[in-house]
Amino acid sequence: MARIDMAEVAHSYLPKTQTLEEYALKRIHITWEDGGAYALLGPSGCGKTTLLNIISGLLAPSQGQVLYDGLDVTALPPEKRNIAQVFQFPVLYDTMTVAENLAFPLRNRGVAPDLIRERVREVADMLDLAAVLNKKAAGLTADAKQKISLGRGLVRSDVAAILFDEPLTVIDPHLKWQLRRKLKEIHERAGTTMIYVTHDQVEAMTFADTIVVMYEGEVVQVGTPEALVEKPKHKFVGYFIGSPGMNFLECRLEGNMAHVNGAAIALDPRTAEQGRRARGRLELGIRPMHLEVHNQPVAGGVPVAVRLIEDQGNAKIVTTALGGQTVVARIPEAQPVPSEKAWLRFPPAWTRMFADERLVG
Repeated sequence: MARIDMAEVAHSYLPKTQTLEEYALKRIHITWEDGGAYALLGPSGCGKTTLLNIISGLLAPSQGQVLYDGLDVTALPPEKRNIAQVFQFPVLYDTMTVAENLAFPLRNRGVAPDLIRERVREVADMLDLAAVLNKKAAGLTADAKQKISLGRGLVRSDVAAILFDEPLTVIDPHLKWQLRRKLKEIHERAGTTMIYVTHDQVEAMTFADTIVVMYEGEVVQVGTPEALVEKPKHKFVGYFIGSPGMNFLECRLEGNMAHVNGAAIALDPRTAEQGRRARGRLELGIRPMHLEVHNQPVAGGVPVAVRLIEDQGNAKIVTTALGGQTVVARIPEAQPVPSEKAWLRFPPAWTRMFADERLVG
């Protein structure tokens, strides 16, 4: 196991990079603590795999350093870093049995045969592969093959870290939850540093204790799932995390009130003060689940036109129009909603302020 530090790491795939915007990774400075369970979350093309490949040594950064327990490994190849990496598509030997595939990383390192057999059985039990240990990998389903690939990453107990690059992409949806739960159990048992790359917020939140969110080559927030939901530090985090994502409404401030298309919305005094001090385009942000939807005028309520009501079984998603801006609320399924007009109340405790897409304060 290891603590991994990335010190001002940046990377460009271009031979001559002139500006920061041309970099695939832009000054990443982050620490992955020893024994942590991390998810690296973001959309396709944001730099997740580039960052993972720099950690593993498959790619040398254009700038900066990678340190394992304080030792500079920036120039070391993967085999010198003592890591295991599991890729999006299965990496295994079709002509070998499942047991031989799982044993391969250990045999390469000269582990004693009895210890290999013990570890192979243990990992096979973890991943429900015990029944197919003696079968050739070639004849198995895509799901089973990826479980073998996961097992090859997990079989070594001495690794500094295990890196997962969207490992459940080829797994059937009904099995994904089971495998995420297995990986979580394995982490809790072994305490190995794990970094799990995904574009799926559900995968990130169910696996990781800490989520690292990337956007356009930058790390925009590092935090617990709760922190990302309750206090997103960047507009991207607000609308990428959550279903539906956070509402953002362009506004102007007067005192402790935010004015949106002629409607006045009360803010927490501290939020309003921080907004007045901020520079840039101001936007009010609030999660759909925190909005109150009323059938008649209420104190602090803002009149809106109801555009769409979607019943999701355990909740309703109500899409409304406030002037020229769309506001989405999520309310209990049993709560009645008028078909044409409603009043929204924005609880100040859950109403955030953003300036140029960054949370103020």
